[in-house]
Amino acid sequence: MVPHSVVMGGNGGQTGICTYKCLTEDGLSDSADPPKRPTGRLVMHSMAMFGREFCYAVEAAYVTPVLLSVGLPKSLYSVVWLLSPILGFLLQPVVGSVSDHCRSRWGRRRPYILTLAVMMLFGMALYLNGDTVTAALIANPKKKLIWAISVTMMGVVFFDFAADFIDGPIKAYLFDVCSHQDKEAGLHYHALFTGFGGSLGYLLGAIDWAHLELGRALGTEFQVMFFFSALVLTLCVVIHLCSIPEAPLRDVAKDILPQQAPQDPLLSSDKISEYGSIEKVKNAYVNPELAMQGKKPKNLAEKTQRAMTMKSLLRVLVSMPLHYRCLCISHLIGWTAFLSNMLFFTDFMGQIVYRGDPYSAHNSTEFLIYQRGVEVGCWGLCINSLFSSLYSYLQKLLVSYVGLKGLYFIGYLLFGLGTGFIGLFPNVYSTLVLCSLFGVMSSTLYTVPFNLIAEYHREEEERRQALSEGPDSSERGKGVDCAALTSMVQLAQILVGGGLGLLVNTAGSVIVVVITASSVALIGCCFVALFVRYVH
Repeated sequence: MVPHSVVMGGNGGQTGICTYKCLTEDGLSDSADPPKRPTGRLVMHSMAMFGREFCYAVEAAYVTPVLLSVGLPKSLYSVVWLLSPILGFLLQPVVGSVSDHCRSRWGRRRPYILTLAVMMLFGMALYLNGDTVTAALIANPKKKLIWAISVTMMGVVFFDFAADFIDGPIKAYLFDVCSHQDKEAGLHYHALFTGFGGSLGYLLGAIDWAHLELGRALGTEFQVMFFFSALVLTLCVVIHLCSIPEAPLRDVAKDILPQQAPQDPLLSSDKISEYGSIEKVKNAYVNPELAMQGKKPKNLAEKTQRAMTMKSLLRVLVSMPLHYRCLCISHLIGWTAFLSNMLFFTDFMGQIVYRGDPYSAHNSTEFLIYQRGVEVGCWGLCINSLFSSLYSYLQKLLVSYVGLKGLYFIGYLLFGLGTGFIGLFPNVYSTLVLCSLFGVMSSTLYTVPFNLIAEYHREEEERRQALSEGPDSSERGKGVDCAALTSMVQLAQILVGGGLGLLVNTAGSVIVVVITASSVALIGCCFVALFVRYVH
């Protein structure tokens, strides 16, 4: 799970950003571009990102308090964060490849978007209502505790898995049906509505629903947030699916003249990338012969199967040039610091800043104080989301003065200092002000590393042109490098999920999470300054 709440949403969700940014550079010729899409259609298409980030914000704000309120032991505190990224790290190539070859009459991407949206709804229903449902169905206290924890954890895993994966098909859908200019505009609207969705999600989470009529009618604030999340996600996904028509794969094949196939290297089966879905989407190839026959030759199936294994990604990570590897390490450090803070921030506000107790009886003063801290923490995350969107635009002005190296260093430094100050001097007002620095970090993580990847590739292309060399068939693809970079997000989730629970249990306080985030970020400052290569 990546509760990012941040411009281009989540752990998982991050693959689409870089892959499809690369796509805009290497797509088909203008003659093959789809027609220009109206602005209203692009806005409709972006609504899926609004709904997804809204639900992410709700999860980021409530999932840790929910898990603690059902009685999850501290020793299992972060196991929940471990399951989903492991599944994502292993299954991401499989889901992407299956989406590429989907032959539904409804299109290649929309069936998967709908399926994953339903899984998100199911996951939210479980983790926001699991305690209430089990309390109504099971009378035995011991069995009720076990079932409440199990159902809630299963809901979190379901939701994270679906929310992490849905970003890929959404971005692929955009690039399948839009021209180059519309792709750029579409990504702009995606970023804009992602920030808005996160802000609204945190804003609603910050309201004290227990004292309002709607809260009393639905039962608890968890049910209120499920009502809004289900409503927003359903409306946004319906609008998104109706935004731009998507031609089925077999219909696309019929539109390609058979005599043109041998002339276009993108349509040749022997040019198909062996890395899997990411590279296939990047090259935007359609094999008309395979599409019209409705089957694949054995050797192609074997290539695709090889592409869907983890061995491919691990081989890339081991064999990549040193400057790519250093960039991946810096990305891993940054996301480890960021997620360490974000996943436990509302819990930190409730326990440390407000000194509440999530393990107290639900009608006790200590628990009510804890809930108040969680609500105020939502305001902090709302500030983070809004400032992330704002800083994304400010970066365009700052980069001409400080360069990518300055932006990278400033993002890590401000986040490290800000979280350190929050941990050492926990105060409500100073913490809310310093939440703006979280937005600086998230915006940095979503922009600077991918700009560096683009710079590296441009440098390599210019060097080849200067030497009058053509592209090498064995050359590493942009999709491979982007996949390696974004896989660091899920690896960071695994590290956070596997390590922070032990740290919290050992230290006996959630304050260790914030101190860890600050320390890792400051180490990242040194790394991005000394080891990451910048193109001048």
